[in-house]
Amino acid sequence: MARRYDVVILGAGAAGMMCAIRAGQRGRSVLVLDHARAPGEKIRISGGGRCNFTNLHTAPQNYLSSNRHFAKSALARYTPRDFLDLVERHNIPWHEKTLGQLFCDDSAKDIIRMLLAEMEAARADLKLQTTVASVAKTLDGFQLETSIGPVGAASLVVATGGKSIPKMGSTGFAYEIAGQFGIGLVETRPGLVPLTLDPNTLQKLAPLSGIAVPAELRHGKTSFREALLFTHRGLSGPAVLQISSYWREGDEIRLALEPDVDIAAGLKLARKANGRQSVQTALAAILPKRLAQFFAESQSLGGTLADLPDRAIDKLAGVIGGWTIRPAGSEGYRTAEVTLGGIDTSALDSRSMQARAVPRLYFIGECVDVTGWLGGYNFQWAWASGYACGDAV
Repeated sequence: MARRYDVVILGAGAAGMMCAIRAGQRGRSVLVLDHARAPGEKIRISGGGRCNFTNLHTAPQNYLSSNRHFAKSALARYTPRDFLDLVERHNIPWHEKTLGQLFCDDSAKDIIRMLLAEMEAARADLKLQTTVASVAKTLDGFQLETSIGPVGAASLVVATGGKSIPKMGSTGFAYEIAGQFGIGLVETRPGLVPLTLDPNTLQKLAPLSGIAVPAELRHGKTSFREALLFTHRGLSGPAVLQISSYWREGDEIRLALEPDVDIAAGLKLARKANGRQSVQTALAAILPKRLAQFFAESQSLGGTLADLPDRAIDKLAGVIGGWTIRPAGSEGYRTAEVTLGGIDTSALDSRSMQARAVPRLYFIGECVDVTGWLGGYNFQWAWASGYACGDAV
């Protein structure tokens, strides 16, 4: 005979564990199932192993979705301060980096241990290395056939994530369940992902591989000002990951290197101070040496600064501040930090995450069509959507 729970949660990631905690706190009997060997694997590897667990500046405008209003309710009801209070209650040391990003001082494993302790206190059960063969709707909830036997659930919460980083166990299982119950999907694609370049462009930029430089990347009306990294495959770094969520195949992106520096003014001052130095040498005082060499050679500027009139300096500065590149593609789900698109938010109630057409079926976290910027925003969506669901089931 199937053991029965008030709430069965598929997925022991950030959203699933938070949902289990809140539901258990409300007296619900909770079972969390995951096919992985350990819970919170994406938490463990995040932030270079220190987990960028939230962002102080979290707001709805930091998220991409077909319905930009959907995330407002959950984000307002469980804030970064709420999660930080939990972190501090568990005496986990943390620090703020740039742009409101909060990280553990020691290890991302501190966050996993905290969540597991909270689940234990809430009497939520966790079964790892457990697969789900089928899910069926019943008169009083759901029946699951699993590798540990049949399980009954009054409410079923799907928190299995998206398709990103498959080596961490992501499978897109949430989309299969949505399809089974006739719930629509918004097209999925890799997000927060390095961009690749065509072979000819790669060959031209090969000398720049490994160089990082402050940059502003623009796609249409969207721009991000963070670090840019040239790689042997193309472009990476925070600015590229951010813009990748907005970029589509065939689109151009515009790069402005060292956007906080007036390059033209700097070169004119250098010319006045020492006109006999080469353009490349003067430019290397502003840009990394190999990047300075690249621009000097690509613009055929082999002479001295004294040979360069104002209009030529202005043109060079314009090239550096308005470099247009058309990426060939992205590195795909293999290295994508998140999955864009997913469960159509029009099919869900924004307060509870319940499917409108299927009572007591819920979708939370990354599998939903809500994707945050780089910098802790996706974890905050996981905490907020998990808490909202746990407060409702």
